Amino acid sequence: MLRIIRTTTLATLRADLATAEADATVMSEKATRWHGLYEEESGRVADAVIREGDTRAELEEARAEVEKLREELARAEGELTVLRAQHLLDTEDRATLRALLRTARKQRADRVFALFRRGALHSIHATHEAAEAAAEAEGAPREGWTTVAPGAALPPASEVDWRVQPLPLGGV
Repeated sequence: MLRIIRTTTLATLRADLATAEADATVMSEKATRWHGLYEEESGRVADAVIREGDTRAELEEARAEVEKLREELARAEGELTVLRAQHLLDTEDRATLRALLRTARKQRADRVFALFRRGALHSIHATHEAAEAAAEAEGAPREGWTTVAPGAALPPASEVDWRVQPLPLGGV
């Protein structure tokens, strides 16, 4: 079946078709641009997510490092406290040693007897017997004191609980 269309209607339909095709072309170009922007923004978001993951990992590493540094600081502060206390003891020991040496010099002694405990100086005494008595007062056994022959090698100080060693006084 055939349909008869008027010329003006046909011209209007063709004009509408041309307008619709032009609008479709414009819409297609806009869609292409929007798709490009979407792809670009998707890439930026993906990069941001990756950077965020890296930043979190770096943050956790930094927190672990800070914790390790805090532990080291606490350990160093503890060591400093111990060293300060040891310094005070060393100062007291030196003062006591000076006083004992002055006393020994006044008595015109030619030697003093140093009492060592596990290699560390414990005290200074005017006689060997006084040094042994001081060690026994600190818990050393009454028996078991030995004498090392002159010129013989002494056992390592760390291996001997208590040791009395004569020290000559200079300048007397």
